[in-house]
Amino acid sequence: MTEVSMTVNGSAVSAKIEDRTLLVDFLRDHLKLTGTHVGCDTSQCGACLVHVNGQAMKSCTMLALSAGGTRVTTIEGVAGDDLHPMQKAFNDNHGLQCGFCTPGMVMSGIDMVTRYKAEGKTLDEAAIRHELEGNICRCTGYHNIVKSIQEAAGKM
Repeated sequence: MTEVSMTVNGSAVSAKIEDRTLLVDFLRDHLKLTGTHVGCDTSQCGACLVHVNGQAMKSCTMLALSAGGTRVTTIEGVAGDDLHPMQKAFNDNHGLQCGFCTPGMVMSGIDMVTRYKAEGKTLDEAAIRHELEGNICRCTGYHNIVKSIQEAAGKM
């Protein structure tokens, strides 16, 4: 067992874990932050997406020890007193159905809007669809997800 410490959603956390513990399992099992989902265990679906030091990372293939000393933000940490603009846009535009992929889609959307704005790039429909290639939704045709991200981009 090895001690790992990091900041998760603004709070310092530490625990003794097995060296092979994945970040997603640390978040879900040790911290009880179950908004980060396990969908495929192969880094293909994006349901496990979190932000590590401000960058989107798939937590199902990242060891928790690798996140030691970092700032991790999960879906539970993006809203303050009100919903984050991305969460609100997903709600307003029906950008979800069953909701399983939604946390990863929201985290991916926040990441892409932040990166594109920082680089001064335009985030159009084609760019959003390209960026979402690492996220799988089995319920929708992505139209409302794309619409949600476009709307949130104008409010972030």
